[in-house]
Amino acid sequence: MSRVDPITLGVIWGALQSIAVEIGTTVHKTAYSEQAREGQDFSVAVFDAKGRMVAQGPYSPGHMGAMSFAVKNALTAHPVETLRPGDAILLNDPLLGSGHLPDFFVTQPVFHEGALVGFAVNILHHTDVGGQRPGSQGVEGIFDYFQEGLRIPPTKVWREYEEEPGIVGIIAANTRTPEKVLGDLRAQRSALRVGERRLQELAARYGRDVLVQATEEIMARTEANMRRAIAKFPPGVYTFEDFLDDYGPGTEPLRVAVTVTVAHDSMVIDYEGSSPQTASGMNSYINYTRSYSYAAVKCLTDPFGPMNEGALRPIVVRAPEGSFLNPRPPAGGGPRAIICYRTFESVIGALAKAVPARVAAAASHMANPTFGGWDRARQRRCVAYELVLSGTGARATKDGCEAMAWAFNAANIPVEAQEANQPIVVERFELLRDSAGAGKFRGGCGIRRDMRFLVDEGQLTNLSDRQTFPPYGLFGGKPGGLGRTVLNPGPGEQVVHGKASREFAYGDVISFQQAGAGGYGDPLEREPGRVLEDVLDDYVSIETARSEYGVVIAGGGVDLRVDGPATNELRKKMRR
Repeated sequence: MSRVDPITLGVIWGALQSIAVEIGTTVHKTAYSEQAREGQDFSVAVFDAKGRMVAQGPYSPGHMGAMSFAVKNALTAHPVETLRPGDAILLNDPLLGSGHLPDFFVTQPVFHEGALVGFAVNILHHTDVGGQRPGSQGVEGIFDYFQEGLRIPPTKVWREYEEEPGIVGIIAANTRTPEKVLGDLRAQRSALRVGERRLQELAARYGRDVLVQATEEIMARTEANMRRAIAKFPPGVYTFEDFLDDYGPGTEPLRVAVTVTVAHDSMVIDYEGSSPQTASGMNSYINYTRSYSYAAVKCLTDPFGPMNEGALRPIVVRAPEGSFLNPRPPAGGGPRAIICYRTFESVIGALAKAVPARVAAAASHMANPTFGGWDRARQRRCVAYELVLSGTGARATKDGCEAMAWAFNAANIPVEAQEANQPIVVERFELLRDSAGAGKFRGGCGIRRDMRFLVDEGQLTNLSDRQTFPPYGLFGGKPGGLGRTVLNPGPGEQVVHGKASREFAYGDVISFQQAGAGGYGDPLEREPGRVLEDVLDDYVSIETARSEYGVVIAGGGVDLRVDGPATNELRKKMRR
C-alpha cells in the first residue's frame, strides 16, 4: 500500500507535470531562435534526487528518452556531493546522451533547506554550433563529429547562479549565430530557475520525505501500468524492415531491420541486420535510437499514462555496435533527426501484426533543411532553420492528419516568423493534391513549401527523405506519393538531392515537396461520400478518385456528385 494518501499523490503528480509544462512555457516565450520559439524544438523534464526522470513536458520524445542518459552522465562527471544551489551542467556530447551537437542539455540541481530534492532539466536544439555547414547538420563530406561543430562534455556553465564568462565566450566564438545561441542558452537557464522555484515550493508544502515517497510511487505505478499493457499483446516475435533513401548523393539505401520480441510483460527491440554506420552525418547514436523506440512502444501501450523512468524499465533496446543505429565514435550524427521517423515507424510496422487496431501507416516524413549566407539587408551572416511537417499516416478508424509533426511534438514554423526574422519570402505553402496514400482511410497529404532566399553566398544543407522509398500503407492501404526538392521550380528547374549540400544564388527559390502519408485498408472500401469530400477539398483529383478508389464523380463545378451505379460497377471490375 502506498505510504502517500491518494489525494496527496494525485496533487503531487499534477504539480510535477505542471512544473515541467511551466519550464517549457518559459523556454517557448523567451527563446531567441525560430525553431525553439515557433517550432518548439526543445524538451523539459523533472528528475528526482537520484537522477531518475519523474515527469516530462509534452515535447519531443526523442529528447526525453535520451535525457535520462544525459543526466546520469552529467552526474557521473559532477557527483551530487559537488553540486551547490545555482549550479547548472551543460553537455552536448553525442555519446553522453545528446545524440548530436546542436542539442544542448542543461541539468540544474534543486535544493530545499540544504537537501537535494531533484533536478530541473531541459534540452534545446540550437541554430548553429559551428562545423562544416551552417546549421551543423551536414550529411555529405562528414566522416567524424569533429567536423560537425563544438563538442562540450559535462561542464558547469553556471556556478551558484553566476555564469562562467570564459565558457560562454568559447561557445559564442564557435557559432555563426552567437546572439541566437546565447539567447537560447540563457532562456534554458532562466526556465530551469522557474522549475527550481516550483519544485522548492512543492517540497516546502509537503516535505521532502513525502515528495520522495510520492515520486517512488509514481514511477512504480507507471512501470506496473506499462507491464500490464505489454502483457495484453500477443506474445511472439515480430519483424519489419524499411529503408532510408540513402546517406547522400550516389550512396546506397540504409536498411532499418527490427525484431520486436514480446514476452509476458516486457519487450526487447533489436535492430540486428540494420545497415553499418556510414562515413557521413547519417548515423544515430544509441540513445537516440532508444528514444524513438521507447516512444513507439509508449504510443501503442499506455499513451495517456505518465512518461518517466518507470515506463522505460520493461523495454530493452539493442542495436549492433558499428551499425548506423549504434555507431562507434567519432561517427558523425548531426542530421540524425531524419532517422527518427524510420526507427519509430519500423517498431510500429512490426507491432502492426500484434495490435492492428492501434497502429498507423507511415507518415509523410519531414524536411529539416538549414540555410546560410550573407543577409545584405541586415548586413550580417545568417543561418535559417526550417521544418516542413506534412501528413500523418492513416489509422484503423480515421484518416491521417494534415501538416502535423509525427513521432515528436513540433510545429511548422509560421510563414510570418520566418519572413520577419530571416531574409526569406515564403511563396507557396500548400497541400499537394493526390499525394496521400489511398485506403479505406487515407493518409495525410504532403506539403509543398517554396522559399525565396534573399541572401548572397547562399548555402543549402538539405535534409529530407522518402524521395525513393514511399511511406508504407497498412492492410491494403496504398503507399504515399514520393517527395522531392527542386531549385527554381518551373521551366529549367533543377532537382536537388534530399541530402545534398549545395550553393544557391540571391533570389533563388527552393521548393520542398514532401511525400504523402500511407493509407490504411482497402481503398475500394472507402465510403464514396468521403471520396467526394476529398475531391471537393482538393485533396484528391477526380481522376484519382476513379483510379484509386473506384469512385465515379459526375457533374461539374460546385455541383459534383457521386454516380452510384457507375461507382458500383467500376468497383466490381476493380475487385475482379
